[in-house]
Amino acid sequence: MALERSDVEKIAHLARLGLDEAELPRTTETLNSILGLVDAMQAVDTQDVEPLAHPLEATQRLRADLVAEENHRDAYQAIAPAVESGLYLVPKVIE
Repeated sequence: MALERSDVEKIAHLARLGLDEAELPRTTETLNSILGLVDAMQAVDTQDVEPLAHPLEATQRLRADLVAEENHRDAYQAIAPAVESGLYLVPKVIE
């Protein structure tokens, strides 16, 4: 399926793209090459190909879930203007 200049103008209008006269031939060529690639990919027989989550079927290496830094909550709350039961108190914004 090849796009004509009028098709590209209509697509540009619908997409609210401001293409000038100099850009139309290059944009038409680019869109036609994209559609050609899609046609080539659709022509490939994938009947016996199983879907993959990863092309190498590799498993993800997970790091150990360890605490990396100390808890500084008490130090941070010591300098806070208002704290109650471990929570920061802020002024009411919405009435």
